[in-house]
Amino acid sequence: MTIAIFDSGIGGLSVLTHLRERLPVENLLYLADQAHVPYGPRSHAEIIQFSEGITRFFLAQEAKAVVVACNRASAAALTPLRQQFPHVPIIGMEPAVKPAAQHTKTGKVGVLATVGTLESERYASLMARFAGDVAVWEDPCVGLVELIEAGQTDTPETEQFLRRTLAPMLANGVDTLVLGCTHYPFIRPCLTRIAPHLTIIDPAPAVAQQTHRVLQQANLLSSNTTGGQTTLLTTGPAAPFATLARRLIAYEGEVGTAVWQGSILRIP
Repeated sequence: MTIAIFDSGIGGLSVLTHLRERLPVENLLYLADQAHVPYGPRSHAEIIQFSEGITRFFLAQEAKAVVVACNRASAAALTPLRQQFPHVPIIGMEPAVKPAAQHTKTGKVGVLATVGTLESERYASLMARFAGDVAVWEDPCVGLVELIEAGQTDTPETEQFLRRTLAPMLANGVDTLVLGCTHYPFIRPCLTRIAPHLTIIDPAPAVAQQTHRVLQQANLLSSNTTGGQTTLLTTGPAAPFATLARRLIAYEGEVGTAVWQGSILRIP
C-alpha cells in the first residue's frame, strides 16, 4: 500500500520531500495534475471535480492515505473529499497563520498565497481564529506559480517579481512570511537573498508530522524495514516534469503519465 500525494504541479514535491524524511520506509505515489495547472484561479467546483477524480484514481492504486499537497485544493476540496471518502485518511494543507502570529516580534505578518486560497472560507477561518492580534499583508502572487512551473525558481525575472511583492510588506515592518502555496518553498533561496532577516514559515514539515500521526493512530504505518519507493506521475508532459524533479528534489526515477478521460483519471 502507498501514501498518495497530489498537487496541480511541481509544488507538492516540497511536501513529498518532508514526507520521505519523516516516513522513510513508506511507498509514496505523487501525482502532478499539470493538465490543469494552475489551480489558483479555478473555481471551487472544478477543483472538487479534479480532486475527487484523483482520489478515486489513488484508491484504485491501493492508496492507504491521501495528502492534498496543495493549499488551493485543500481550501476547496478537503471537506468534500472527507465526506465522499470517509474510509481513507485525507490530510490537507493550510497557510501557517497560527505559527506566524505566534512567532512575529513586530506583530506584522506577510502571506504569499494564490487568489483562491486567500478568498477561501478556510483561510478566513484561520484569520479569524489566530490573526486577531497581528497585522497581515497578503499578496496573491499572480503569475508566480507559472514561473516556478517553468523552472524559473531563481532567475532575474523571479527575483524582480518577488522584490515588487515584498516591497510593501518590508516597508511596513513585516518580519514573518507565510508560504501559502506549496510551490513557494522552491523560491526560498531567492526570498532569503532579498530579505535575509525574514522568518519564513513553510507548513510542509507540519503536514508530514500530521501524516505520520494519522497513520500511526489508524495502525497504517508500514512494517517495511527497507526504504520505501517513490513514484512520480503527471497529467502533463513527462519529460519536462522529470527534468524539474531531478533539479528540485534530486529524483532519479522515471516519471509516468496519467490521462484524464472526462472526469476519470487513468494510466494509459
